[in-house]
Amino acid sequence: MEKKCLRKKDNLWVLFNGKEYCVGLTKEAQEELGAVTFASIQKAGTALKQGEILVELEAEKAVSEFPSPLTGVISSVNEKIDQSIDTLNDEDEMNAWLVSFKEVDPSQFEAL
Repeated sequence: MEKKCLRKKDNLWVLFNGKEYCVGLTKEAQEELGAVTFASIQKAGTALKQGEILVELEAEKAVSEFPSPLTGVISSVNEKIDQSIDTLNDEDEMNAWLVSFKEVDPSQFEAL
């Protein structure tokens, strides 16, 4: 049986790539928000608990805060967002990734 490596929670997707957990905006979130114009994302090295604010987004239709779907340490942030906020409006939701987490309890991911 194939193990599921993609989960969704609170309009965020979480993908386990074998070593880290990548988190991004779902297509549904992109549609609800409209074009994202500003993002305030936690920095690499930040330890977050599940439910704490991971990212605040300003967009055409709303300003929204998204809670972290996992407890862990942010290992990387999508640098393309700094270069172009339109990265978060990409048709391919996998390109609209926000951060990667390390030091995550696998059972927490499985429970999503």
